[in-house]
Amino acid sequence: MVLPAVTAWLLTLMPWRAATAMIGVGGLVAAVAILAVRGVPGRSTRPREAAGESGIAGWSRLGRGFSLLLAIAMIDSATRMGFLTFLPFLLKSKGVDLPMIGIALTLIFAGGAAGKLACGWLGARLGVVRATFVTEGLTAAGIRALLPLPLAAGLVVLPVIGMALNGTSSVLYGTVPVLVAPARRQRASSIFYTGGVGAGALAPVLYGLLSDLADVATMMVLVAGIVLVTLPLAWRLGPYLRARYSADRAR
Repeated sequence: MVLPAVTAWLLTLMPWRAATAMIGVGGLVAAVAILAVRGVPGRSTRPREAAGESGIAGWSRLGRGFSLLLAIAMIDSATRMGFLTFLPFLLKSKGVDLPMIGIALTLIFAGGAAGKLACGWLGARLGVVRATFVTEGLTAAGIRALLPLPLAAGLVVLPVIGMALNGTSSVLYGTVPVLVAPARRQRASSIFYTGGVGAGALAPVLYGLLSDLADVATMMVLVAGIVLVTLPLAWRLGPYLRARYSADRAR
């Protein structure tokens, strides 16, 4: 949330290449600081898993419910990265200058920070399926509404989009332990994060190719449409969650 605001301020003082270089130097300083303060990792005292529980052979043991959750997370991550990558181009087409683009990104990330908290609370009260319907539906509606809006109205909508765009992940991450047995949670978490990050990395490339064939506005409409695929997936996930909750109560 802070970095886009700082970048917007730097762009009023210097060319964008120099501002980018300064942000990069800040990243290097942060990396050195992390290296300096990190603790020395200790050896794990837990016994190794049995051969049948290790490696890719354990994938089938994670269950159908986990596969649905992973698919939702991958689409959500692809939507987030695709939208954030091409939002500056959309704003540029509306005549927005670079400092204002930095402010717009700050609004998005401020909404995203709030969404982490708000959607965690929402998920605890509505459940995963209903919370996903709310956040992903709001994401699609917000992106679609942003396209025709003038700049002032668009800036008002951006924090709301940020809340929905970034809040779904809070609900999804917390659901992994619900669907996976304790002995397999580390493997499930690694697969879950890898799938989400991988989808987020590929999305800008694929959406970029689509925008070359059409335009940025058309690509954004497609992004808003694809995120709605998560809704039937979330609906199908419901019975698996109810079964796990019932089993936990039975214990």
